[in-house]
Amino acid sequence: MAKKNLPRKNISVIISGMPSVGKTTAADAIAKKYHLKHVAGGDMLKEIAYERGYRPSGSDWWDTPEGMNFVSERKADPEFDKEVDRKLAECIREGNVVITSYSMPWLAKNDGLKLWFEASQRTRAERLAGRDSINKKKALEIIRKRDQENKLLYRRLYGIKFGEDLTPFNFVIDTNKMSASEVGKAASKIVGEYASAMNERHEK
Repeated sequence: MAKKNLPRKNISVIISGMPSVGKTTAADAIAKKYHLKHVAGGDMLKEIAYERGYRPSGSDWWDTPEGMNFVSERKADPEFDKEVDRKLAECIREGNVVITSYSMPWLAKNDGLKLWFEASQRTRAERLAGRDSINKKKALEIIRKRDQENKLLYRRLYGIKFGEDLTPFNFVIDTNKMSASEVGKAASKIVGEYASAMNERHEK
């Protein structure tokens, strides 16, 4: 089966945004529609955690006592994140991939189509509460904590102004009033238009 709308040259799509903004759902939709491989930075971190003796499972593992212990260990050693980013950079260079990553849009300066998903903390907390079956107040506390930790982490590692400097991105998608499927469709449309434009340039 032919890869739908893909250009002759391999493409890479890099999706970023704050926690619980809809990155994974959209990446899955794009990967399925265009037959791309979906690689998540968070999953790679979990692989490292597993190698260190942790037993990560489920999207809410990061908020468990074991997950938080791993996060503390990760904070003390920047090589955790740098190893993940090296692996992601290689995937981007190979192409035909959709990446979800907090840092790669800034690090992969001239590679790939970069999408930033935007949503308020309250909207993201509602999504997290529904996904992980927790109350909204607790979810909002988790979101605020994660936002702050991510900003501090990537500023310390790379000098990145995560969530503030959006200059690396080709498109910013406001997901506040969109369902998960609508976010996936909007992002998939952008990828299709990007692929078509690349085809046209290639044929000239």
